[in-house]
Amino acid sequence: MQQLIFASGNRHKAEEIEAALPAGFRILIMKDAGITEDIPEPFDTLEENSKHKADFLYNRLQQDCFAEDTGLEVETLNGEPSVKSARYAGEGRDFDANIEKLLTNLEGKANRRARFRTVFSLIRNGKLYQFEGICNGTILENRTGTGGFGYDPVFLPDGSNRSFAEMTMAEKNQYSHRKKGLDKMIQFLQQ
Repeated sequence: MQQLIFASGNRHKAEEIEAALPAGFRILIMKDAGITEDIPEPFDTLEENSKHKADFLYNRLQQDCFAEDTGLEVETLNGEPSVKSARYAGEGRDFDANIEKLLTNLEGKANRRARFRTVFSLIRNGKLYQFEGICNGTILENRTGTGGFGYDPVFLPDGSNRSFAEMTMAEKNQYSHRKKGLDKMIQFLQQ
């Protein structure tokens, strides 16, 4: 059993990642490893924030670990909210407020194209590797569904007629940016 520590306290993300893992992998979140502090995300790119979180955890535990940073990038908003996705409406990480701000900023705009982009940073045997996953789609005008988290109720992935919030975890993983990046990381780990 390969054990990796995930530089996150977000149980939803951990569950999504665990649902996508093949047999033989076990994920621990930071709390499971005895780390309860928040890791700052001070950088302007997903790559830098993801690397920073992995470095933070590796420096404390000296164990193989990984981190990820994900952003929703909306074309007509010049790529916003991107690295600020969780704090788009303020530091409180209130996704209802974030969705409201996003929908307000898109009012009257014809182009609602967007993508979720994830960057995984894996530190294995002290060396850094990065993997990217992208899911293209559209921002809906209204929320649909009650599942998922974050922007899932307003994100319609290309090739589907249902928002992420209307899908089961297995259905979401057929499209998920996080699953695509994770698949690349797992393929690397299995080599």
